[in-house]
Amino acid sequence: MFDNIELRLSVVDPVFSVIEMIGLVFLLMLVSEAAWDVFSGYRKSLKETGANIFISIVNSVLERLAFGAIFVVGIFASEKLAVSEVSLSWWSWLLAVLLADLTYYWMHRCEHRVRLLWTYHSVHHSSPEFNFSTALRLAWVEALFTWIFFVPMVVIGFDPAQVIGALAVVIAYQSWIHTEKFGKVRILDAVLNTPSNHRVHHGRNRIYLDKNFGGILIIWDKLFGTYAPETEEVLFGITKPVGSSNPFVINFSETALMLKEVFRPGPMKLRLGRIFMPPGWSDNAKPRRNKTS
Repeated sequence: MFDNIELRLSVVDPVFSVIEMIGLVFLLMLVSEAAWDVFSGYRKSLKETGANIFISIVNSVLERLAFGAIFVVGIFASEKLAVSEVSLSWWSWLLAVLLADLTYYWMHRCEHRVRLLWTYHSVHHSSPEFNFSTALRLAWVEALFTWIFFVPMVVIGFDPAQVIGALAVVIAYQSWIHTEKFGKVRILDAVLNTPSNHRVHHGRNRIYLDKNFGGILIIWDKLFGTYAPETEEVLFGITKPVGSSNPFVINFSETALMLKEVFRPGPMKLRLGRIFMPPGWSDNAKPRRNKTS
């Protein structure tokens, strides 16, 4: 089955061609924003920007060596479980992107509410700065987990290549929303995940914790009760700062903290809680809401 994966992925070549063009535009925006920060005297973001770019480069290498293959093979392997078949057409592409966006919402929400998943997702949130390069700050191990959430789309009949392409669209869209340079646009803010809506998501302000999980559409948050508008200045980062711009510390500090807690003395129920309950969950089973961001 895996012999023709490369051939079947050619179905999404046009999608990735467009995404590559978007990537070039994003690169231009990133460089322009960094130049603006330098010439305007706003230099404190440059160290974080450097860390973000280094993390992204390592991610690219890991994806090409192994992790990307694990994601692709995992998605294609789940095709054996498919209960139907959705033909490739313009309408199935629209539906695939819509369902990928909905799936992304729930995956993203789980990444904030399950400690194990937060250990890698916190990498993206840990920067005290918020600029285009923040979109590049993704955990090195993320691809080992994310594909699992999209297996249901394959099971209900979507072509695995189409699922991968649809997810790529959802992720590519979000490249432009990591910035403070754009203000509110009321019409767009009401429907889409915009810079304003996503700034809220990256805020450590109490009123912004665990809000605005949407990828492309913000209507999922409004539908499921996790929406918050930008009403006060956003304080970026996590409530317990990493305190380092070292990419290795950024990637593994939260995992080390979780493992330290897991191996503390206590019954198995408590140890499992330290892995699968929300970040900040305490041994008396009361989640401390101020520990996530």
